[in-house]
This record gives sequence, C-alpha cells and structure tokens, in this order.
Amino acid sequence: MPILDSHSFEFISRSPEQTRRVGMRLGGLLQAGDLLCLVGDLGAGKTTFVQGIAAGWGSADAVSSPTFVLVNVYRRMDGGRFHHLDAYRLSGAAEAIDLDLDAMLVAGPLVVEWAERVWTALPGDYLRIQLSYVNENQRDLLVSPHGSRSAELLEAFRRQLYGA
Repeated sequence: MPILDSHSFEFISRSPEQTRRVGMRLGGLLQAGDLLCLVGDLGAGKTTFVQGIAAGWGSADAVSSPTFVLVNVYRRMDGGRFHHLDAYRLSGAAEAIDLDLDAMLVAGPLVVEWAERVWTALPGDYLRIQLSYVNENQRDLLVSPHGSRSAELLEAFRRQLYGA
C-alpha cells in the first residue's frame, strides 16, 4: 500500500452498510466529467461502494457489477446518466477507448472498477480509490486525487465525512 501523503486520506469502513454510506457522501458531490478509479482485489468492496455512490448521486436503479456487460448506466429523474465500467474483462486500454469513455464523461460521472487495467485510456484528472479487504466486515479505503478537479472533489468529500 502506498505511503499516505498530505493530499490523500484513509478511511476504515466497519461494515458493508458503512461502505455504502461513505459512497453516498461521495456520490452526492459528483458532476458530469468526474472520474473515479477503483482499485482492489475481488471482494474488496468495490461494487458495494458503487451502490452507495449511485444512490448518493440520485439514482434509484439497482447497482450490480457490470463484469459481463462491461458498462452499466444508472439514471436520475432529471435525465442525468452515471456510467459504471468494469475493466476486469478488457484486454487493455484500446478496448476501453473503443467504449467511448469521453462520451460517458460528458453524460455524467464515470466509475471504473479495475482501473489499473486501462490506466492509459483514462483522462489524467481522476480520484483514485484503493479498497482493501481487512476482515469479513472491514474495508480500508485510501483516496488520492490526480488533477485539480479531483483535488477539489477530495476536499469536499473529506468535509462530508469529517466536517470542517
């Protein structure tokens, strides 16, 4: 795990419900063009976290892992769209580019699970969220920004979780 720097923060979730609630806080801050890159092994809580993000963003759609369909689209009542890409089955960046990531980002926020498989296809401004399995109920979330918008997003997220 990388060493924590002053621009990153770490959060220990003590239950799947808490992981969803933390995701909801982040989801409420997202806007079109925001990119969240989730990194973590199977069972690290990525999909649980995305369930919270989508709910906080305002979607009532059921969230599931898009491993076999590659991309799920969640909608809000105002017509907004939130894309959820699972890069696990992609062969690399070229396949991700073929999915038209730019169009997804114009439409709304984009969350990429297994982002490390397609880094070179992704824009340079993103919030990286490393999820790690601690035990049956606990997950470690290490959040770090890459770019100016993601730095703003991280600060707003930190305030959501911890106050001023």
